[in-house]
Amino acid sequence: MENHIRLFSDIAGEIYDDENFMSNTSSDQIDVESVVLKIYKQFESKASIDPYLPKLNRNLHGKLLKSWLLNLPKSYRCLEASRPWLVYWILHALWILSDLPDAKVLSNVIQFLSHCQHEDGGYGGGPSQFAHLGTTYAAINALCIIGTDEAYASINRNSLLKFLWAVRDIDGSFALHKGGERDIRGAYCAISVAKLTNIYSDTLFDKTAEWIVSCQTYEGGFAGCPGMEAHGGYAFCGVSALALLNRTQLCDVDALLRWCVNRQMRVEGGFQGRTNKLVDGCYSFWQGAIFPIISAIFSQGNKEFVETVLFNQGALQEYIIICCQSPDGGLIDKPGKPRDIYHTCYTLSGLSVAQHGTSVGDSFVVGSPSNELNSVHPLHNIAPHLVYNAMSYFKKNSISKK
Repeated sequence: MENHIRLFSDIAGEIYDDENFMSNTSSDQIDVESVVLKIYKQFESKASIDPYLPKLNRNLHGKLLKSWLLNLPKSYRCLEASRPWLVYWILHALWILSDLPDAKVLSNVIQFLSHCQHEDGGYGGGPSQFAHLGTTYAAINALCIIGTDEAYASINRNSLLKFLWAVRDIDGSFALHKGGERDIRGAYCAISVAKLTNIYSDTLFDKTAEWIVSCQTYEGGFAGCPGMEAHGGYAFCGVSALALLNRTQLCDVDALLRWCVNRQMRVEGGFQGRTNKLVDGCYSFWQGAIFPIISAIFSQGNKEFVETVLFNQGALQEYIIICCQSPDGGLIDKPGKPRDIYHTCYTLSGLSVAQHGTSVGDSFVVGSPSNELNSVHPLHNIAPHLVYNAMSYFKKNSISKK
């Protein structure tokens, strides 16, 4: 796909063709396209008199995120078991916007996450809750974003390593918690935190790469576990985990690329998570981050280096900035959906990837120059230098990995 600012006339002819067979799927797709086309047409009229459109309302988003960090709305009570996730989503989004809170607030965050750390290792969804690989990943990422000695020292790596061994299965897969379900998210989260905290060992992840590859489907994407349907979040976890293990040669990268490029929607410009599903802002990262990983795989595999971007960066940025910004701050799944912390984080992450995730390292920013965000590491979804800082710190403070 070429990277250029699309005009309404460019995309109006790309509307979904139901081939005269209406279904719930096709009806929903046509409805979404109709709303998005209307928004793009209205935007084009405004942009004709203002060359700095579209514009990211970064100050509004930052103000809202900081308020969420201190006092969540009552609607978030249902996420009581996901509190480290909420912390990570908010801090990461603020980092992308160059708007992290002050040191006192960050120190309070460290103290809260310490209360979420289970005595047997790992982090639970809140104080006194059982450890879970998902919330462990979120807590470690959040602490790496803060990146102070206090943050690093708060992690009990000895017990964390014991927790990883406790949720590992003999086939190399990982359960999300003791006695819990095994899927590709568990493997990715375990590998990511092990790498960041320098508790990784080949023995701990013996057979894990082979198990992950067994999750790649006939479509080319990755499923949550063998035999299931390919999905954007699982595909990210799969290829990222293999890249962290340096075992990407085991999977069919060409098939993965073919599957991924077909997930970018022709009219909307954003990504869907699965075949025949609707566009969703969060897949801006889950699908979008796969492309720089694939480019790196191609360059390492002695294939011809990919000189062009493998997805339409401009179209994705347009969808996010024009269609996914809530007027009161925060970002959304698609027009008509409410704002939330999850979509604010991953939609901004996807916007950063669209701006910086090129094979040649040049940034490509749609609209106002002020739209440019900080870059993210596609394998961990925190800043590249924060990954380096954490790894360097824990390399100097090694522990026994047996």
